[in-house]
Amino acid sequence: MTSSSSPAEGGATPPVSADVDRALLAALARDGRASYTELAERVGLSVSAVHQRVRRLEQRGLITGYHATIDAAALGLGLTAFVSITPIDVAQPDDAPARLAHLPEIEACHSVAGVESYILKVRVSSPDALEVLLQKIRAAANVTTRTTVVLSTSYEDRPPI
Repeated sequence: MTSSSSPAEGGATPPVSADVDRALLAALARDGRASYTELAERVGLSVSAVHQRVRRLEQRGLITGYHATIDAAALGLGLTAFVSITPIDVAQPDDAPARLAHLPEIEACHSVAGVESYILKVRVSSPDALEVLLQKIRAAANVTTRTTVVLSTSYEDRPPI
């Protein structure tokens, strides 16, 4: 078994390849509830070595949290859309994210380059609910909107590794 300690930490051997950290990150991205035992089996290290590595990955900010993936359709939020927003008055402060943060239907807010200032990912129950949300967005942030409704999603939230 190779030690996961680095020479700077007083270990006798150099750290195992960064490939092990990448494998741990990939495994946790796919299943954040995986046990240290399961992770150890996947990467070929001891449970204690995996525990130490995961703790270091958290401390370094590579793992920023763990979350449950929710089935939005099962909650009655079967309509997903991307809403591009552009300020009506370009002289107004660029504070749309703060002005829209109170709307729970907005799942994500991305600042983008291009004609629009932001692209919002929203989830609602119906076209009528989307129309109401668009009115709220326009009023709250003083913006124009351009909306694309999602017909289906082939994949989403894939880990970057």
